[in-house]
Amino acid sequence: MNILLTGGRAPVTLDLARAFHRAGHTVFTAESLRGHLSQPSNAIKADFAVPTPRQETEAFLWALKQIIEQNQIHLLIPTCEEVFHIAKGLDSLPCRVFAEPLSKLDKFHNKWNFVVNATEHDLRVPETIFIRNQDDLLHAFAHWRELALKPVYSRFASRTLILPSLNQALSTLIFDSPWVAQAFLRGRHYCSYSVCHNGHITAHAAYPVTFTAGQGAAVVFQHVDHPAVFEWARTFVEKFNVTGQMAFDFIETPKGELYALECNPRATSGAHLLASHPHFVEAFFNPDMDTITPVSGRSYMLAPAMLTYSLPASILNGRFLHWLKTFFTSDDVILDFKDPLPFLLQFRSIFSYLSLARRMGISALQASTFDIEWNGEG
Repeated sequence: MNILLTGGRAPVTLDLARAFHRAGHTVFTAESLRGHLSQPSNAIKADFAVPTPRQETEAFLWALKQIIEQNQIHLLIPTCEEVFHIAKGLDSLPCRVFAEPLSKLDKFHNKWNFVVNATEHDLRVPETIFIRNQDDLLHAFAHWRELALKPVYSRFASRTLILPSLNQALSTLIFDSPWVAQAFLRGRHYCSYSVCHNGHITAHAAYPVTFTAGQGAAVVFQHVDHPAVFEWARTFVEKFNVTGQMAFDFIETPKGELYALECNPRATSGAHLLASHPHFVEAFFNPDMDTITPVSGRSYMLAPAMLTYSLPASILNGRFLHWLKTFFTSDDVILDFKDPLPFLLQFRSIFSYLSLARRMGISALQASTFDIEWNGEG
């Protein structure tokens, strides 16, 4: 079967490409970032440079249509936030797309919509206030002593304010787009990743957040059997009859209460935990199979992020020995001796992010999604 993956810049896309290739499928990639991580992989038959999904959406969709027709693509799997731009043009793409329409995706990605929809189905989420202006912000601070502030559209917690003072919030927030305020909860953070068909989960992984890049993006992954996480995800997926890749961020309080903080309706790093499973690829095709979970207890990591972000943070936070043990007992998800070029040439995409970050005055993490992210545009 011919498979087209978008979002080749992401390590998870590289892992998906390798998994589909091992299963005997022919893999193609389409990506707007030149010299991206997956491009040199021997798991990929052909890589196509396409217009930027965010800034050139119509041209991007037209290019995908041409790639699908000319290469007889059977299944398109979006992996990153280009999924939202692809969702705008589902009807124009002449193959099966493993994603929901945009109107449905927005129920999940928009942090306010997500809270509202989860609450309607009695799923536990933090108490939340919608913030449109300064009066709403003042109301939130009057309501809680401790809170977190997040734009309704954001990723990697890049603009999240944790326990800000009122003065800090007033000086930081620009009300050009809505935010949410949430009661701050202490506890342990977990993430989940699931492959879903018509409200049924065919593959699932859960992992605690230990080391991160910035405030929110986990860079180490080790599966844990967490029944409450699975049950929360299973219920949500069933209630909304979800098809596609779904990921949730959770916090578990010291009392054992589990709250979902947000949803990412796309591939996330949890897929690394499933990529070696012999039935993982089948999970994308067989809607009736039993749910699979990782078979290995191995720990996986993004080594460059561990060195760049987590090492300095661990030294400052007195966790260096923990970092050292984790680093030397985890497998790098990019390094594969049967497919070495992505590891050897990964500096190309890193330099692209750094260059864009410098030009735009943003962080390298923000630069990694600058041309694919979706922030509620029509």
